[in-house]
Amino acid sequence: MDLIQAIILGIVQGVTEYIPVSSSAHLVLVPWLLGWPDAPFEFEVLVQWGTLVGVFVYFWRDLWGILRGVLAGLAQRRPLATLEARLGWYIILATLPAVVLGLLFKDQVEAVFSSAKATAALLLGTAALLAVAEYLGKRERELTGITWLDALIIGLWQAVAMFPGISRSGATIAGGMLRGLERRSAARFSFLMSVPVMVGAGGLAIKDLVEAGNLAGQLPALILGSAAAAISGYLCIRWLLGYLQRGQLYGFAIYCAIVGVFCLVFPR
Repeated sequence: MDLIQAIILGIVQGVTEYIPVSSSAHLVLVPWLLGWPDAPFEFEVLVQWGTLVGVFVYFWRDLWGILRGVLAGLAQRRPLATLEARLGWYIILATLPAVVLGLLFKDQVEAVFSSAKATAALLLGTAALLAVAEYLGKRERELTGITWLDALIIGLWQAVAMFPGISRSGATIAGGMLRGLERRSAARFSFLMSVPVMVGAGGLAIKDLVEAGNLAGQLPALILGSAAAAISGYLCIRWLLGYLQRGQLYGFAIYCAIVGVFCLVFPR
């Protein structure tokens, strides 16, 4: 992969990972529209590690508190005694559906990454989901009121978002809003629960690259793309959490619908 293309796709990944417009769709559609070679599937997965840097930088106090809460709860034999401990176990619970479905449908997910038209069609699904969540979501509860059932249902939405075109952040934020969480709280849980699933997916991608003997050849593109994703991802997290204090999801839904329809009718 050309290094300039890697940087551009890294910025695209960072901007669209947490803004609910599907980063995976943009990593498929941008090269397709520009006539570039398809980005390797492993690049599309591993560049997400760059955006994780943004999560760690922005949420390091939350993540450290969650880790301490889980360990303290286990030591005291009261695993759900504090909000931080509960959040830790709820994040694990929310990760399980994606792990199970990811292992079962890995080949099918990779196949969709090679189809720009299928990705564009699924982007319309993201548009519909965001609009429905904004219209029907009651937005009455903060993150302190999240339950294990909320976490499991949001985790199921995250599993659906393995397919390119279904935004992971969009699906999980919408899932939280449909469970009654207010926008900002749904987004915070969405960002926190992205950590284990992205780390796991990246680990599997590295394993595939090592087994194929391609890791060294792709390393420069991966480093530059991930660095670009880290910077843009951090900035977008800050912007989105501020926006969601009052802003609605309809604008993102309209954007997804326009891009999806355009790519479906695009003659290329």
